[in-house]
Amino acid sequence: MARLSLLQRNNWLAALLALSSISAFGVEETPVKSAISSVGLFKNGLAVVRREVNVPGPGIYVVEDVPEPVHGTWWVQCEADVETQVTEREIAKPVSNSANLDLQQALVGKTVTINFREGQIPPASGKVEAIKQAQGEEAWTRTYQRPRYDFYGWNGGNNNASAARFLVLQTDNGRVFVDSSMIAYLKADGKDEQIKQRVPVLLLNVRKMDKPAPIVISYLTKGMAWAPSYRVDISDPKTLAIEQAAVIKNELDDIDNAELRLISGFPSMQFSHVVSPLSLRTNWTNFFQQLNQRIEPGHASTRNAVAQQAMVNFNEPMPGATDLGAIPTGEGVDLHYQNIGKRSLKEGDSISLSVARANAPYERIIEWMVPDTRNADGRQIEEYQRQQDPDKYQDAAWDALRFKNPFKFPMTTAPAAVVSGENFLGQQMSYWVNSGEETRLRVTKALSLRTRSTEHEEEGQRDIVYIGGRTFRKTNVTGALTVNNHRKEDVSLVIRRQFSGELISADAEPKKSLREEGVYSVNPRYELFWTMTLKPGEEKTLNYKYTVLVAH
Repeated sequence: MARLSLLQRNNWLAALLALSSISAFGVEETPVKSAISSVGLFKNGLAVVRREVNVPGPGIYVVEDVPEPVHGTWWVQCEADVETQVTEREIAKPVSNSANLDLQQALVGKTVTINFREGQIPPASGKVEAIKQAQGEEAWTRTYQRPRYDFYGWNGGNNNASAARFLVLQTDNGRVFVDSSMIAYLKADGKDEQIKQRVPVLLLNVRKMDKPAPIVISYLTKGMAWAPSYRVDISDPKTLAIEQAAVIKNELDDIDNAELRLISGFPSMQFSHVVSPLSLRTNWTNFFQQLNQRIEPGHASTRNAVAQQAMVNFNEPMPGATDLGAIPTGEGVDLHYQNIGKRSLKEGDSISLSVARANAPYERIIEWMVPDTRNADGRQIEEYQRQQDPDKYQDAAWDALRFKNPFKFPMTTAPAAVVSGENFLGQQMSYWVNSGEETRLRVTKALSLRTRSTEHEEEGQRDIVYIGGRTFRKTNVTGALTVNNHRKEDVSLVIRRQFSGELISADAEPKKSLREEGVYSVNPRYELFWTMTLKPGEEKTLNYKYTVLVAH
């Protein structure tokens, strides 16, 4: 074969370089940068991300920032016809200190010298071979590490497969397989501080475009969230000052001048635990396992979602006092978006900022909540049940603040610290409150009020009742609630007593409301509600009586 001239060799090399930038579509690939333009932050570790890519016209564009979207949330919007593909490309990157650095891929073509942990093993020197990575069916047998954001308990793929066990060298005497765990020191020839790695990339195939236009990519993913909190100052005896703050932590990606919006409400995210099959960091096996995984009520994802809009007995409207004065804040879906402007955050950064401040008139009250001591079939609550959920069966009086939400938007579920000037008084959870709606916030236990609740079944003949094939005995129960004010001031007292059965009589004509969980049970489940004022040193006893069906 005739030897190639210098000009021919140069033309041949140029052709090879040109071919290396040709995609599977047969069009040259153009690298472009994507920028995060906005992020909507939920409180459960999920974020709605909006990225923008500006392209001049038709072609194939390569984006290195490949997201890992939640299944069913990946959408590309553009005036042009755009098709997306996720694949792998060899990218030159600076050497990092990552524990998952794959020496075989990072040092391909370099001559290295290896010293071993075991002193009796002589050093090895050679050129690092290029080993083809597993693809398709073969790749499914690889071992994946757990993902960085394990909010939902699933074990999906990760950004990098675990490093290969052996480093393969080509030496003068043949091929050498070096156990990576035995390497004590490795020296690579050359001054190049960058390595070539095969990494996932996003290809944007723009088919038709009449004029330059942005490509907008939106998706739901993990890695950025916000945590709210409140500070309530009651230095003034009649008007409180409340401030809402937010802590934002970015574990997603570097963001530069992106609009951030804080989302509160009760989001419905049925597939939040499922990674889209678009990601190269998962496979069909993982995808179908996640898709078929049933999220139980006590699962982490459920708890996080419930935290968006949790409401408990303490924050329920008082009987006969449904607050219709709440201010309408909008129409449609009950999710509130609070725009906090544009921010720049590096990955790993956190910021804390004040979101809103307002004032509201308030009233200090003592609330004594006495929980139901029976289950739906009339049996007494066992001691082990009390120990499993001590807060639910707690019988204590609390100092509390009663006020209306003064903000023009809902107060979301968050911890609230109560202070009086420089004095810290307590911290409790504040639950979802609509704008203008009344709420009650606990401060601390009212130890200067002595309370005692007692109940006993009356002696005598008990009727036997048969319901649905079950046997019950009908029993009369009498109870007493005693409270004594040891303070040097009048106190406004609210007493709530829950019970199961039918009310016969009660002192001071309390309001009675049917609890939701007792509508269809054998024993209807009620709550008695008293309001009163206790003078300093005054003691009051409230007696009540009801019947209950107790299952045999």
